[in-house]
Amino acid sequence: MEYQITKRGAELFAPVQFDLVNTFECGQCFRWTADDDGVYSAVVRGRYIRVYRDGDIVVLEGADEQSIEELWREYFDLDTDYEDLRQEMVRLCPLLDKAAAKLNGIRILYQEPWEALCSFIISQNNNIPRIQGIVSRLCEGFGEDTGNGFSFPAAERLSKLEPDDLAPLRAGFRARYIIDAARKCAEGSVDLEKLKTAPIEDARKELMTITGVGAKVAECTLLYGLHRMEAFPIDVWMKKALKDEFAGITPEMLGHTAGIAQQYIFHYTRNSK
Repeated sequence: MEYQITKRGAELFAPVQFDLVNTFECGQCFRWTADDDGVYSAVVRGRYIRVYRDGDIVVLEGADEQSIEELWREYFDLDTDYEDLRQEMVRLCPLLDKAAAKLNGIRILYQEPWEALCSFIISQNNNIPRIQGIVSRLCEGFGEDTGNGFSFPAAERLSKLEPDDLAPLRAGFRARYIIDAARKCAEGSVDLEKLKTAPIEDARKELMTITGVGAKVAECTLLYGLHRMEAFPIDVWMKKALKDEFAGITPEMLGHTAGIAQQYIFHYTRNSK
């Protein structure tokens, strides 16, 4: 995706490839918030960013060429043509046409792997507002103050804690899972960096050695934290969608578009309800 640097920051020309609402509110992330003017903000990998749309331009407020190349190009997956990906997804599975037409502009964010793993552990048997609350308290309690919000606490930081230390988060049974995940990642028995390129079945198995991590959390970590686009998380919403409105769709028929297809199905189903 082309960009230019102006006084207000990096400006991306993205007429159809980057819808902020559909990207930030499709269930793949929990730290982006919007103000009354539709400006989204978050702390990403320790850096604060504001993002808004101005016609066909998406503005990354304050971003410069260095931060684009070091962080935002990867995070927003700027080198992927999501319009081509969307069209290929529909070609492989025409049943997805209605979801693709209604929710154009979803992008898969390349989140920090540990943050994605921890966030989706928190997401178990939970709703989005409550997940956001727990994640926010986790960052405020154990992250670093950036001056514009808190960073996501590193696995090494949390690995030194006990589940009871997380009581202020009100995360319930998930506190024990968070600490176990932090310890396994900190000591290297779960190596998130290696899982980016490991055979995907091996990656799934390694993630599921963490207490409380089942198939759904592992798949979410693969897609949102490791950018494994063949991953296809299935939860209650997805099970219903694949049984009813999108019956017959399988990840195998979608190939490397499976991850983006899952996001369209999930978001479409939630919006329809």
